[in-house]
Amino acid sequence: MSKPADTPRFIYRDFVQIPVDRVGVLIGEGGKVKREVEKQLGVELNVDSESGLVEVKLKEGEEPSKLFKAKDVVTAIANGFSPERALKLVDEDVSLALVDLRDYVGDSEKNLVRIKGRIIGEEGKARRFIEEATGAFVSVSRDKVAIIGDYDALEIAKKAVEMLASGKQHSTVYRYLMSKRRELKRRKLSLLY
Repeated sequence: MSKPADTPRFIYRDFVQIPVDRVGVLIGEGGKVKREVEKQLGVELNVDSESGLVEVKLKEGEEPSKLFKAKDVVTAIANGFSPERALKLVDEDVSLALVDLRDYVGDSEKNLVRIKGRIIGEEGKARRFIEEATGAFVSVSRDKVAIIGDYDALEIAKKAVEMLASGKQHSTVYRYLMSKRRELKRRKLSLLY
């Protein structure tokens, strides 16, 4: 027996594990966020509210790259981004990077808290400085730092986070960011002329 013509077929699927406390954010009020992700990327999300396992299925006829974009959106939400910021990943020029802080501190919860504090900074100053200098968005979650931005912004912001995670002084990281910011501005100006 064949499926009715109006029932979408799914040709690719993958899974993303998200924290259970982020399931509500992914689904949204009345399913609004989930529907928006599905609509913009041509996928279906099946969310197990108890385990946090999300199945991402690509609808037939959609570009396979949309499956990866949908996984990135789900991963971004899982790592603390608002749905509005996570949906910026729909743009093909915008990507997601993750820095696993456990690579820097191992299993030490005390060191994890300390390193997250360094990346966030007093009253959010360090995180905000990274965002303003690069144009990227930065989210510090349980044991990861997630970054959303275009290629240049992503690479610079990721390097800044890694510098802070490895113990570099804030002033050193800020100088690096300002230097890269000037470099990007010069590069953009040279493209205009």
